[in-house]
Amino acid sequence: MSAASPTPRPFDTPARNPARDASGSPHGDPFHTVVIVGGGAAGIATAASLLARDPKLDIAIIDPADRHCYQPGWTLVGAGVFRAEQTVRPMAALIPRGVHWIKAAVTAFEPEQNAMLLEDGRAIRYRSLIVCPGLKLDWEAIPGLSETLGKNGVTSNYRYDLAPYTWQQVQALRRGKALFTQPPMPIKCAGAPQKALYLSGDHWRRHGRIGDVKIEFLNAGAVLFGVADYVPALMEYVKRYEATLSFGHTLTAVDGPRRVATFSRALADGSRETVQRSFDLLHVVPPQRAPDFIKASPLADTAGWVDVDAGTLQHRRHANVFGLGDAGNTGNAKTAAAARKQAPVVAHNVIAQLRDQPLDARYDGYGSCPLTVERGKIVLAEFTYGGKLAPSFPAWLLDGRKPSRLAWLLKERILPPLYWQGMLKGREWMARPDLGR
Repeated sequence: MSAASPTPRPFDTPARNPARDASGSPHGDPFHTVVIVGGGAAGIATAASLLARDPKLDIAIIDPADRHCYQPGWTLVGAGVFRAEQTVRPMAALIPRGVHWIKAAVTAFEPEQNAMLLEDGRAIRYRSLIVCPGLKLDWEAIPGLSETLGKNGVTSNYRYDLAPYTWQQVQALRRGKALFTQPPMPIKCAGAPQKALYLSGDHWRRHGRIGDVKIEFLNAGAVLFGVADYVPALMEYVKRYEATLSFGHTLTAVDGPRRVATFSRALADGSRETVQRSFDLLHVVPPQRAPDFIKASPLADTAGWVDVDAGTLQHRRHANVFGLGDAGNTGNAKTAAAARKQAPVVAHNVIAQLRDQPLDARYDGYGSCPLTVERGKIVLAEFTYGGKLAPSFPAWLLDGRKPSRLAWLLKERILPPLYWQGMLKGREWMARPDLGR
């Protein structure tokens, strides 16, 4: 158990504690036993998993968004497989019944007072806090990018409104240069930048355009994929689509009207040089950061991410604070599959912390990245901390190191309903936490 800030009081809710005023707080501020910051996949799944363990638990979710998006589907929107509308639902329809929705943004945390401040000046107090606001896509960090997104052939599957434009541009391009970028880590779904390349390349190959369309993947990192076991299968598709791999290239500026992208290139001696590429299609993945209100908070580590134990997901300095999802500093891949495994761990451990019991649920770092190498086939990467392979199926049924039609069926047909009807409903199919016993 990590070092603790104030020792938690005996497990209670506002209704069970007559000493509180009408607001439920001894300070006169709104109070909830558990407050969840973030109504994305991690936040709603955790709320549902908490209620599955204690249906009477007083829970609030704080999130200003009107809609909730199934972001893993955007890769397939950018390839014409899904429609964008299939990936979005009203937030109000997904908040679990009985959970309070505070439709506002958090501006500051006061963990020593078990409180946080909202943008309108209100304070919200809690017994346990769960922090999962996602991360920030920093489009503005690349000069010239924001003003040209959605035109001049500049697109990104990392935005709901741009993924359809990706598919439009892929279909329209018959010859020319197609650039696909990947920024420095960490990013959400580290395989997504190359998924766009593979699905686009597959379309051009099926229409006899490989050779006329010159493909280049410009990656700030030094390897194609962080888990080496999957690289051989991926390299076969790099060759199939005649793509050029350019490692150590970080996008630094975009001139949309001139169709020129500028990169900073790492050299062998440690220095850097500036290089430019002309393009007809530019698929951009923006730099990604912890949200500003997290970076500036006492919950952050030195890099700005929520500072939690990699196993229990409990904050390292504040015992009644937990973190999961993309904003956490755990070393796992930032994917929806990771959040699906993390949510039951946090739910179990929050209940244990409220009851002053040991935190015996552990997250093993599981993440999954279905690499869509062509329309109809996927290399299903599954791994835990340290890149250890963690397949969900026996190799005779589905070997994730090889392209598979079964894995495509899983991605296209099984995972969306598993997300909407399973994960977000607290049904922990194949996600029961390891209780470390």
